[in-house]
Formats: sequence, structure tokens, C-alpha cells
Amino acid sequence: METTPMMHCDIETGICEIPAPQATIKDTNLAADKKPIKLLYFTDPICSSCWGIDPQLKKLALEYGSYFEIEYCMGGLLPSWETYGGRDVNGPASVARHWEEAGAHYEMPIDGDLWLEDPLPSSYPPSIAFKAAQLQGEDKAIKFLRRIKEMIFLEKKNIARWNNLALAAEQTGLDVAQLKTDFEGKAIELFQHDLTLARQLGVRGFPTIFVTDENDNRVLVYGSRPYEQYEQALLQLHPEAKKQKYKTDYTSLFAKYSTLTTKEFAVLSGMKKDEVAEYLKELHAEGKIVKYASKNGALWIKQ
Repeated sequence: METTPMMHCDIETGICEIPAPQATIKDTNLAADKKPIKLLYFTDPICSSCWGIDPQLKKLALEYGSYFEIEYCMGGLLPSWETYGGRDVNGPASVARHWEEAGAHYEMPIDGDLWLEDPLPSSYPPSIAFKAAQLQGEDKAIKFLRRIKEMIFLEKKNIARWNNLALAAEQTGLDVAQLKTDFEGKAIELFQHDLTLARQLGVRGFPTIFVTDENDNRVLVYGSRPYEQYEQALLQLHPEAKKQKYKTDYTSLFAKYSTLTTKEFAVLSGMKKDEVAEYLKELHAEGKIVKYASKNGALWIKQ
């Protein structure tokens, strides 16, 4: 399998990057099949900046979801430490420090101690597992990706280990035996296709999102950005898109998303930052939601 050298994560730019010469964009069909807009999203299960934009993408789906679909491509952030040669991140211990800083910056719970206790040798196994999950349906694959991100960022579980991937698959309704078969077979080729497409499009870091219309016009949103930049990119290509109102009460939000961080709930509900934590604690005390407490923040779960 081909590898991609180096990794560099920068909180200021909001990018987890693989420094490399940009390739020339080749003719690639990025046009949306059903909805007028497609978000071609290059990401990685261990990308802290990608975890940081989950609130923005959830809000975009609630307000403009009838106009776009997301195609997830795995980018291969960490092939292995043997092929690694990054700058500010030069080993698992430095990832631990970076994650602690990233969690505070994005206000999303991230526990960097994973990299001190059970560091991943590579992000390729969870990436391949996601491609295997896609073979069982996009909705299940997205739930699986969310679950393994919760595992690694909050629960300190090494998602390069098959037992953790299998557990996430079981919890998200996937056929674990089929996932294993595809993980060892078809999914490897699909992951390689993602890496090839990333090179063709000059993708060097994550998150990278190409907002694309039916005529293959593209607007690039690179790195972790404020919500308004994702919204404006969509409207630039589809000006007639109308923002949809959605219910912001906790029942409706948890009906849509079975788990939410405090930051995600704040962004989606529109509540003030200094109010939302106490509100969620009250809901938990009343038995309306479940709380998973991690070192650097909570995950709130539909009851």
C-alpha cells in the first residue's frame, strides 16, 4: 500500500496537514447525483480539526440539508510513525500535547492521554474500516465514523485495534463479520482510491471540503472554519438555497443526533455558551439524557 509522508497539525490554521507538492487536478466527476450540491469531504478518523468542525457540519445539514449531500473520503493522515517526519508533531507524546490544545481551542472534548497510554501506530486501519462500513450503506457508515471518533477523542480507545472497530460496528448496526471480510478485502482498494483522488485534487490536509455543483464548479473550504464560510460556499454555487428553520428543543435535536457534545448542542440550539452546560446538566439530573464524562468534556446521549 502506498504511504503518505509527514503530518502537521496547526490550531491557528485549523488544519491537520501532510506537507507535499500539490498535484494537478485531473478530470474527476464530482457532480452531485441527486441533490444540486455535493460536499466532497476529505477527512481522517484521528483528525482533531475534523472533529472540531462537526458542530458546523451538523448545523449546515439542519439548515441546508435538502440541497446537499456529503461524500466522505479518507485522507490517510498517519500512515505510520516509521514514514513520519512532521514538524510540531514528532511522535505520540507531541500528539498528546496537541490534542489537549486542540480540544480547548475547538471547545470539543479531546483526551490526549490516549497517545501516552495506547498510541495508534497508524490511522489507516480505522480509515479502511470506514470504507468497509460504506459497503453496508452510507447512513450506517456515518454512524460508525461518529462512533469511532467518540471512542478515540473521549474514551481513549485505540481505534487501530480490530476489537474496538468491531465493537463500534456492533453498536452502530453493522454486520461485523461482513465488515471484517471487506476490511481485509474490498475496502483496501476503496481506501487506495480515496488516497489517489486526494493526490489528484491536491489535497494536503484535513479537513478539506470541495463544495461542488452539478456543473462541477467547485469552492474549496480548507481547514476548520466558522459556520458562515461553509454556508457562503454553498450559497455561492446555489444562490437560490433557502435556510430552513428547525426545532432547537433538546427532544428534537437528540432525535436527529443520538449523541452531542456540549459545543454541538450550543451551536445547534443557539443557546449562550454560559447557559448550555447548566441546562444539559439539568436534563441529565432529570433523567432525560445520559452523560458520558471524559477528562476534557462530556458527551450527552439520547435516553
